Amino acid sequence: MFETKLDVLAIGDAVVDVIANAEDDFLEREGLVKGSMCVLTPEEAERLYAHMGPARETSGGSAANTMAGIAAMGGRAGFVGLVAKDQLGDVFRHDIRAQGVEFATPACADGVPTGRCLILVTPDAQRTMNTFPGAAHCLTHDVLDHDQIRSAAILYLEAYLWRAEGPRAAMKRAMQVARDAGRKVAFTLSDIALIALHRAEFREIIDGGMIDMLFANEEELKALAALPGLDAAIAAIAPKVACLVVTCGAKGARAVAGGESVSVPAVWIDKVVDTTGAGDLFAAGFLIGQARGRSLEDSLKIGALAASEVISHYGARPEADLQELIASI
Repeated sequence: MFETKLDVLAIGDAVVDVIANAEDDFLEREGLVKGSMCVLTPEEAERLYAHMGPARETSGGSAANTMAGIAAMGGRAGFVGLVAKDQLGDVFRHDIRAQGVEFATPACADGVPTGRCLILVTPDAQRTMNTFPGAAHCLTHDVLDHDQIRSAAILYLEAYLWRAEGPRAAMKRAMQVARDAGRKVAFTLSDIALIALHRAEFREIIDGGMIDMLFANEEELKALAALPGLDAAIAAIAPKVACLVVTCGAKGARAVAGGESVSVPAVWIDKVVDTTGAGDLFAAGFLIGQARGRSLEDSLKIGALAASEVISHYGARPEADLQELIASI
């Protein structure tokens, strides 16, 4: 077996987050549903970007945010995703490497621009996400480094990337490489809208035993199981994976593994500034806990603490060294 070089290697959308404050009436004028996530055409992305107020640009993407969180907690993280040879591509590459994440994916050669997620944060801290995937969805299995996959204790995949055929095939290939090497495969459902489109495919890989660790929020899990109640959905899905992790917003989170079910409350903070990336940082905390051999309860607590850190400021990336989170549990 290959030596373990990384705690977690993720494959996901390589996009640049463009974050700006916005009032509710701005969302109404733009025809946007607060708290939603929609996919934009290049023209729609350009138009919305032109209408947004002053913004902050930083490397983003759900799985990339999770890897940044793992690195901030002292973990060894790597990321696979495609950006272009353009300004936003340079922003992504610089930011993620500066945060200590291994990133060696070659740039897209097809002339497609780097993807971006235009995030509008309203005064109630809700974020409305508008994504143009760009080069991220040009990812193919040809860019995968099989040795890198084999050297990671956990391979982490995000469902946002499942929308395109090339990335979907790349993730399936990566899953097989990881499993052949005796590594664990984790998968996050990402967004309830994706389940309506790909539920049968998600169930196929889960039922086929390809997923060791499944992340979902309660609505995503109910949609995946096609059942109205959370307990019923957990009972239907948990036996199919070694570990099921369900986030329940302000109610906390729950993990089920090996017949053990553990719940922890959310961590209270005085003021929620921006919920962007809360789920991503929760996954980071849980994954690093598991990679370090911590219990289900400890891993959930680390995830909850990591999530509370990111929602106390703007943006989806940690702004501090989070290694003390591991030591505090």
